[in-house]
Amino acid sequence: MTSLDDGDFRAQVDVRVRQGDLGRDGSASTIGMARWLEDARIRLRLPGFERLVASGGFGPFAILLVGQQVERLGPAGPTGARVQVHTGIRRVGRSSFTFEQVIVAGGERVGGGGASVVLADKSGPLQLPAELIADLTELRLPDTGSPAPARPGPERLRREHYSYWAPLRSRIGDVDSNQHVNFNALATWYEEAVAAFTTHTAGTGAAVPPDLPPWSYRIQYLGEVTYPGDYEIGLAVSAADTESAHYELGVFRDGACLGVADAVGPVAT
Repeated sequence: MTSLDDGDFRAQVDVRVRQGDLGRDGSASTIGMARWLEDARIRLRLPGFERLVASGGFGPFAILLVGQQVERLGPAGPTGARVQVHTGIRRVGRSSFTFEQVIVAGGERVGGGGASVVLADKSGPLQLPAELIADLTELRLPDTGSPAPARPGPERLRREHYSYWAPLRSRIGDVDSNQHVNFNALATWYEEAVAAFTTHTAGTGAAVPPDLPPWSYRIQYLGEVTYPGDYEIGLAVSAADTESAHYELGVFRDGACLGVADAVGPVAT
């Protein structure tokens, strides 16, 4: 297995750090970095596919995110600073493709991640057109031998797998143009559940809850999370040591699991 250099990525955009991207430590949060990755994906140019859509040769369709990953590797900021997001294509399938991305600040990698995307209409996934496949092929990264992320096991879809529960209600501000809760908004739900759990385990007497947000998330979307709605986030600790905790999370409504996440973060000292 080989590693990638920044030069292996064919697309790069600059992103300005915003105040809302910063966490309580004054540096960019993991969720803030997820927004940068999304920004870079939206700004990616696919000229052949764009011409096809503009001519009426493909569509109507929706772009659906089925999974995303984000990892915070180091500090980035302050507000107004610029970071570079490098974007490439890891895999191309019949109806989906996968981005891989890295975030660079001051010449150092401070984060990374990616996303898997499906094109679909009301009948389901659509076959990728040749024009899009050609654009994506131009952005393909060298093969590093990295396996595709495993699908969640059946136990992750069952309520009894989780030992802690955090109730949440969807907000109208969470809803995007696809009329469901945006994937980055849903990531904040998982972060809310981890914060509630760590506050609970640290004791309720603390005036200020501990600042222990996860460093990384791997999220898979299994169903639509909509507004209005009352939901529960289940949490189980799969492993822990003196430095980090590994969380397994799931979002449920009326007994149905609509998504799962794996997160890694610090532990209270």
